[in-house]
Amino acid sequence: MKADISEIIEVCLLAGKIILSNGGETYRVEDTMIRIAQSYSVKEVYSFVTPTGIFLTVQGENKGQEQTKFIRIFERSIDLNKVVLVNDISRRICNGSLTIDEAYEKLLEIENQKHLYPKWIQIIAAAIATGFFALMFGGDWKDYLSAFITGGIGFVVFIYIHRLVRVKFFTEIITSTIIGLISVFFLKIGLGNHLEKIVVGSIMPMVPGVQITNAVRDLMAGDLVSGVARGSEALITALAIGTGIAVVISFL
Repeated sequence: MKADISEIIEVCLLAGKIILSNGGETYRVEDTMIRIAQSYSVKEVYSFVTPTGIFLTVQGENKGQEQTKFIRIFERSIDLNKVVLVNDISRRICNGSLTIDEAYEKLLEIENQKHLYPKWIQIIAAAIATGFFALMFGGDWKDYLSAFITGGIGFVVFIYIHRLVRVKFFTEIITSTIIGLISVFFLKIGLGNHLEKIVVGSIMPMVPGVQITNAVRDLMAGDLVSGVARGSEALITALAIGTGIAVVISFL
């Protein structure tokens, strides 16, 4: 399939941006962009991806047909449904069933698509999960109820404070502090029996499990910069959560 170099770069970068911004691994971003570019008959393609930026160079069949572009990634979240949809688009491009314009339009639709689950479902799911985490870690049914309420409130606080405080580190500290305060309150009024079970269960939706997994996979794949960066981000998140809880327990 013949396509203009600039169009190929735009499609590749958009696909890479969606994957990287929604929890995909670095090697997956690079592999997807390379496969898409090669499907449109480019001579050579080089990419370099970090958690906060993507570099891409594409060289056409003729000498001098070479372009390089960089995009910055500002927001990162977890929405693996979008990663799956981009992978499907990538396969259809490789099979030759999508033109460059069709691929770009479909990728734009994916980028602008809202989260698969509305906020209220996410909040209920987080509350249920935190309650069962409290049970799993050895708590009783009183701890389950306390963790259910605390985890749901904590998830709501995290969502809305993050809209006001764009620095994720401070959002996590504030949320974990509020979770600690509510947990201590429930323990004082007799609604819970084990403070540590309630706290551990309630903070589980904030634990950076995906970041840790991606960091390890990037390191194993040889992407040392991305692996160390993701690992550092996960460590800072864990530090923020621990700091908020430690402050509450120390004073109360």
